[in-house]
Amino acid sequence: MDGLNLIQIERHSAGAPGGERGWGGDVVVATLNRPKVNALNADLLGELGRVAEACIADPPGALVVTGGGRHFAAGAEISDFTDEATRVPLAEAFLASFNALAAVPCPTIAAVNGFALGGGAELAMCCDFRIAGEGAVLGQPEILLGIIPGGGGTQRLARLVGATKAKELIFSGAQVPAADALAIGWVDEVVPDDQVLERAVERASVYAKGPRVAIRAAKRAIDGGLECSLADGIKLEYDLFVDLFDTDDATTGVASFFEHGPGRAEFTGT
Repeated sequence: MDGLNLIQIERHSAGAPGGERGWGGDVVVATLNRPKVNALNADLLGELGRVAEACIADPPGALVVTGGGRHFAAGAEISDFTDEATRVPLAEAFLASFNALAAVPCPTIAAVNGFALGGGAELAMCCDFRIAGEGAVLGQPEILLGIIPGGGGTQRLARLVGATKAKELIFSGAQVPAADALAIGWVDEVVPDDQVLERAVERASVYAKGPRVAIRAAKRAIDGGLECSLADGIKLEYDLFVDLFDTDDATTGVASFFEHGPGRAEFTGT
């Protein structure tokens, strides 16, 4: 991907069949690279948005987002919010890039190392899963500046941990160690600090080797269902369910079930 300076892109083969172009069955790792703490400014957010749009246009098997150096992302570049000329453009950059990341159709995993504060925590919540190191710390400290989260924190955090706990965390601006974040559902797994990225890629590879079309459909059904009525969500699920029977993976999966039993199919992602 051309034009990226603040994000490093690596590809890890998941051992799944790929197409003639693009990422195929690869796990793509996007590493934020803005020392020292990967503070999120408009340029970095712009690059993140371009990575997300590329994954929307040509989905890899899975996407992992992590932070280079000691920290995932220690929040927004606060100095940009003190200038009226950059304040609104930065807020718009957060909205555009985070919405794009949340819309990536393949499984996404945040490998959270060190601090994930403010916009960094919001970035992690745009992903489907969060794997944190034992020394990681999450928080929404915006209230301590007299403002509120502006990158989706009030909405995504409440959906993850419940409205009451989200209010407690946001009203206080508390910093939450990884073990406590796991206990309340803010992260999904905690591993030793030096194993965070390895574990995220390992888990992403499992998804990338699976029936990728069906996994994307399941993600669309879950995410879309949360934004509509129960009846509309069930209709969305039904439509996707019926459409999947026209895929090669469904044919392979059903045939493998009768021949070998469950869990033995080798999918092509088509």
